[in-house]
Amino acid sequence: MSIAVAVVGAETPGNVGTIARAMKNFGLSDLYLVDPPDLDPDGEAYGFAGQAREDVLPNATETTLDALVERFHTVGTTAVTNEDARKHVRYPFKTPAELADSLAGVETETCVVFGRERVGLTNDELAHLDEIVSIPASAEYPVLNLGQAATVVLYELRDRTVEATQHPDAIERASQREIEGLHGQFAALLAAINHPKGKRDKAERLFRRVVGRAHLTPREARTLRGIFRRAGDFAEPPDGDER
Repeated sequence: MSIAVAVVGAETPGNVGTIARAMKNFGLSDLYLVDPPDLDPDGEAYGFAGQAREDVLPNATETTLDALVERFHTVGTTAVTNEDARKHVRYPFKTPAELADSLAGVETETCVVFGRERVGLTNDELAHLDEIVSIPASAEYPVLNLGQAATVVLYELRDRTVEATQHPDAIERASQREIEGLHGQFAALLAAINHPKGKRDKAERLFRRVVGRAHLTPREARTLRGIFRRAGDFAEPPDGDER
């Protein structure tokens, strides 16, 4: 699917640059600007854009809200929401994560529309858009900076826009043989330090639960086994107590 970003009536060039940078971070490239401020190549918009100054920002398209509505499935963003269905300009609304889930598997051109720094998108503007999204925030101060709000929303959409990240898809887990070896090493350590015999089973069971939740990597398991082994070598159980 294709996701574009639009910024309506931005007052601060730096916020436009910040949004362009967030787009670059999360694999988006199509930026539309409605009534934008002057974006001087030597000014703060390009200064805040990072590597997006090379492609996203200079290739931004100036357009109108009507043109966006005609072309895209539009999603308006707002901090202020109505509480029930009697006032449906801002209701119902999705969180950014819910928006990402709803777009899964949908083949359509979508544009996420952000509004002004001080007042956001007006009710008249929102009335023309297809969906509403809002970021859950403190009721005492729900309004985010424009650039911050865009970064949060685009982050939640990353699974729809980024083919690969710098993070591995999965973390390698130690084999069960390595894990069982670690448990054996822990049991040997309990004996070496003369942990009370009546409490060893409970301690081993507790340790097994902790390790089970941790999903150790092979290196972590080997490191812990080495520590337990070395600690056991320094411990001398009382006579007659077998390790």
